[in-house]
Amino acid sequence: MSEPVTTRNEGGKEFPAVTLSPAEVEREIEVQEQQSRQYMENESAYDRIAFSRIPFGARNTRALVITLGTFAAFSGMLSGLDQSVISGALPGIRKHFIGTGEWASMDDPKLANDISLISSLMPLGAMAGALMMMPLNHYLGRRNSIIVSCMWYSLGGGLCAGARSVGMLFAGRFILGIGVGIEGGCVGIYISECVPPELRGNLVSIYQLMIAFGEVIGYATGAIFFDVPSGSWRWMLGSSVLFSTILWAGMCFLPESPRWLVSKGKNGRAWQVWKSLREVSEAKNLEEYLAMEITVKNEVERSNNVAWWQRYMEVCLIPRNRRALIYASAMIFFGQMTGINAVMYNMSNLMAKMNFDDRESVLMSMVGGGALFLGTIPAVFTMDKFGRRVWAQNILVFIVGLVLVGVGYLYTNKGDAFFQANKDTALGLFFSGMVLYMSFFGAYSCLTWVVPAESFDFNTRSQGMAICSTFLYLWSFIVTYNFDRMQAAMTYTGLTIGFFGGLALLGFFYQLLFMPETKDKTLEEIDELFLMPTRKLVGLNLRNLVKHWRWVFGGMHPVEPREVRTGNTASGDAEKHEISEARLETL
Repeated sequence: MSEPVTTRNEGGKEFPAVTLSPAEVEREIEVQEQQSRQYMENESAYDRIAFSRIPFGARNTRALVITLGTFAAFSGMLSGLDQSVISGALPGIRKHFIGTGEWASMDDPKLANDISLISSLMPLGAMAGALMMMPLNHYLGRRNSIIVSCMWYSLGGGLCAGARSVGMLFAGRFILGIGVGIEGGCVGIYISECVPPELRGNLVSIYQLMIAFGEVIGYATGAIFFDVPSGSWRWMLGSSVLFSTILWAGMCFLPESPRWLVSKGKNGRAWQVWKSLREVSEAKNLEEYLAMEITVKNEVERSNNVAWWQRYMEVCLIPRNRRALIYASAMIFFGQMTGINAVMYNMSNLMAKMNFDDRESVLMSMVGGGALFLGTIPAVFTMDKFGRRVWAQNILVFIVGLVLVGVGYLYTNKGDAFFQANKDTALGLFFSGMVLYMSFFGAYSCLTWVVPAESFDFNTRSQGMAICSTFLYLWSFIVTYNFDRMQAAMTYTGLTIGFFGGLALLGFFYQLLFMPETKDKTLEEIDELFLMPTRKLVGLNLRNLVKHWRWVFGGMHPVEPREVRTGNTASGDAEKHEISEARLETL
């Protein structure tokens, strides 16, 4: 065996990182197989039912990994569908409940408030779901928590489709939100704990791709059912029941997270899952399993020696975890407070402001949804090639999009005659800005799921994701519920350029200075990255910016080909040096 490298977990406990020879790999596999057989023979009936999966013919481990990541991310389609379909359903909801007498007329103040609640109760329910996600993740596991979210989706979709009053519609939207909150926090954890580091960013990003695809399907559903003579909005809102049933069935074919199984002492089943997801005959995969097993056991052992409330507070009390929480929460803040969900929920209203009628508004909403979907695709396939920091800079381009949208709305503020005289210019500016904003936000939004899923250590991953998801849906609720009030106070132009655009500009500078790069790092290596104090991370980012953009200051920066091929670049050496110093500071 070659010389081991010493590493350490977040609590400061050191352990050896193994490097195995081929003969040692064979012996270790035999030991693990024997222990796994003994465990499986004595496994309880409950565990056999709760953690078994329906087998299917995956060609190899990579095929199962991609299937797991893609199908688990399919749950994002439910979230996207329920965000966008409400936009197409609102015109029918208004007409129906005015007809039943719940609202007096289109000018009824109660109508405006209730419509805001119908749109925003889903993110409010998602906050409750995000908080429920933490105990569900802890006690039931990652996969089973996603299955529980499907039950909430089905219940909420059924209530919305059969609503006989506005109150029932409120309840259905809130319950749908609970499903969104549970699923949103679980999927990123589940995928990140199951897939190899080189695929993690791409596969977690598929979740955002599926959200974007679900939003397109939601707008398309609105267009398809818009002309149904009666109850078109019921078909739109009830469509989520179909997709939640598909997800529910599909999750039964996927395994539980091996890291969660190890944390519960179910090592025998964890080994069986790991074998299905990795080629354990390759030394690096076996070493990753052994390092994961040691890390998780150490973290569980440490958490068992502290009070329950301290375990939940570790995400704030331990500096490494606190840095991850601030970083992940800031990324989510800048993603949500630049207005994306307010735009998605109110897309038909935004189109109506450009003088489209109800049907045209629903149809034209697919332009924004389609741009979001298409913009997500490049990030999904290159997230692990270019890294997180590169895609984060997309925020600059959707600032340009917000400016164009805001300028387009200026033509609607000067009366219908002026708008009609300059209609082509106004629509050109509006749709150019909308496509730029939605498409580049599609790529950026992948980070709101990738970053939290990989930033926290195992012991605080559920707490961290729960907090981040709660913030995500809180900020979504704030901008969605107050959207009409904000545009009335600021005008559409002031809201898009001044408020949303101003926050996006602030986010650009935050990411430039404070965002670490986690590309190609295992979850255990990312643990070490967050040991680095913030001031040193800022210094490292500034040095790398100067190094890579030195041509701005007067000359190209040469990079030797050998360094590029091997990855032994100066920036990589600097990062290793900073992490080593951070380790010494924490001893």
